[in-house]
Amino acid sequence: MPSCWSWSERGLRIGEAVALQWGDVDFQGRFLHVQRNYVDGHIYSPKSGRSRRVDMSPHLTETLWTLRGRRKEETLRRGWQGMPDWIFTTAAGTHLDPDNFRVRVWAKIPTRGGLHMIRLHDLRHTFASLLIEQGAPLTYVKEQMGHHSIRVTVDTYGHLVPGGNRAEVDKLDESIPHTQKVKK
Repeated sequence: MPSCWSWSERGLRIGEAVALQWGDVDFQGRFLHVQRNYVDGHIYSPKSGRSRRVDMSPHLTETLWTLRGRRKEETLRRGWQGMPDWIFTTAAGTHLDPDNFRVRVWAKIPTRGGLHMIRLHDLRHTFASLLIEQGAPLTYVKEQMGHHSIRVTVDTYGHLVPGGNRAEVDKLDESIPHTQKVKK
């Protein structure tokens, strides 16, 4: 199951993930070019209306490289005409349906692991939250998440910026000349 965890760890919407094709992966540059969204059986542009670049960690890059190698082997073993363009496919090599995945696969994962049920989309929020916790600028989080404006990012995740406000206020004291500071 590492491949499904990997895309959700990158903050992709499920429709964006199932619409990824191998040509969207830049293994050298370590990024995904998100340019499609699969919704209700149709391919559209991403929710924001424009494509974006989503960075890949070394682990995700390796995971997708391994998956690509396995997919090539599977293509030969099954006698398919060619390797499917889609990264995430059914066992038959056809396009993965997000609703089917949610019901038949995702719903069983937490139960098998003894965990409480979480929505697949919650992994997207976890991705953003972890980036912010690690000090990533909100503008970077906006780009990675594909939000149409920084306001969406700030309204949704701004409360997670760790202690940023107090540190910024403390810097104001540094700009006051020493002779003007009040002595205690």
